[in-house]
Amino acid sequence: MVEKEKVVATDAALELIESLKEQHGPLMFHQSGGCCDGSSPMCYPRDEFRVGNADVKLGSIGDTPFYMSKDQYEYWKHTQLIIDVVDGRGGMFSLEGPEGKRFLTRSKVIE
Repeated sequence: MVEKEKVVATDAALELIESLKEQHGPLMFHQSGGCCDGSSPMCYPRDEFRVGNADVKLGSIGDTPFYMSKDQYEYWKHTQLIIDVVDGRGGMFSLEGPEGKRFLTRSKVIE
């Protein structure tokens, strides 16, 4: 039985990730599940955000690791996260903000 990836990205998200990597170098994502900015996938330079024991690595998108807080993962563990991009303002600290785009998490239930 093949296990589905826990996190994937749309072509539009992968294109934006590549553009951001060209500008900022290696990246990483974190989704905490808090209110406001924390409920969106946040993109950071890889060496500027520290993950810890309270975080779970779900996988990688565009060779970029994607983490989520353990508490939030408990709610999402039966889903596949699909990272997409839409027009609009993202989180204040997420790298895509100046691009006029924001990353968005969609999901579907997986077995």
